[in-house]
Amino acid sequence: MIILSRPEIEVLVDLDSALTAVEAAYIAASEGRATMPPVGYLAFPEKDGDCHIKYGHIAGDPTFVVKVAAGFYGNPSIGLPTSNGVMLAFSAETGVLEAILLDEGLLADMRTGLGGAIATRALCRPDARRVAIIGTGIQARWQIRCLRRAMPGKPLTFTVWGRSEDKARETASLLADEGIDVGASTDLERLCRDAEIVITTTPSRQPLIRDAWIQPGTHITAIGADAPGKQELDTALVVRAGRRICDSLEQSLDHGEFSAAFRAGDIPAESCVELGAVLGGKGMGRVHPGEITIADLTGIAVQDIAIAISVLDAYRRSRAS
Repeated sequence: MIILSRPEIEVLVDLDSALTAVEAAYIAASEGRATMPPVGYLAFPEKDGDCHIKYGHIAGDPTFVVKVAAGFYGNPSIGLPTSNGVMLAFSAETGVLEAILLDEGLLADMRTGLGGAIATRALCRPDARRVAIIGTGIQARWQIRCLRRAMPGKPLTFTVWGRSEDKARETASLLADEGIDVGASTDLERLCRDAEIVITTTPSRQPLIRDAWIQPGTHITAIGADAPGKQELDTALVVRAGRRICDSLEQSLDHGEFSAAFRAGDIPAESCVELGAVLGGKGMGRVHPGEITIADLTGIAVQDIAIAISVLDAYRRSRAS
């Protein structure tokens, strides 16, 4: 059996191959080639934390994956990372446990960043350059890294906003150490009004982004609403959007960013299209430059399958060479 630690996984992972694998996985899910049972969810409100269990199989793959990922959002105040977790890879032919990826949440964070980058690349205007990142945690950094990788050669500019000005500046400084120039803003409204791409990365339970702040032609990728009660966008903004794209229609309408508008009867289910359908050419993405597009990403198991198999393939190649 293969057992890989986080440092070993960091050496093996390749963002370019993982990007390709996650995009193909989205398409497989929307084409009905993936089995993804309902997400397991544990809430720890007294600790501002939660845990997701996601698992599934893509038809034809020799491997199926079970992922356990925890997010405890107060951990940085006690010197611990927000994310933690593990991925288990089993043979789809025998059920034998083949690998344990002790990634400590790295792969879950990375695949979320890749998903956001794929959605943003597919839906933003070709001339979009100014990117607003809402949030200052691990996922804010991954969204920036992955979008730069997904859109090489584009002169993107990044500005981070957080409730804490110090944390926003700290995030910008950490990325500067990686050679990425990122600004920090203290004015959320102005940042959103000026942005052409808005990426929200918070666990907020109250809408942060107001409808009036978003200009025509803006694309928004919202990744925070991955559990009941979470919401980052004003419901009126969701209703106003010209195109609503989600990774999973079932999850988005149940507990994602589109769920509040759907429950209120303000948007019909058929007005939302899955990202995999857009990527596979079977669904409509952005139609014209002036419309607002929103991607609601709740996180789906095929992302975990794709990135876990990508790491295992890299490990096996390294052993064979």
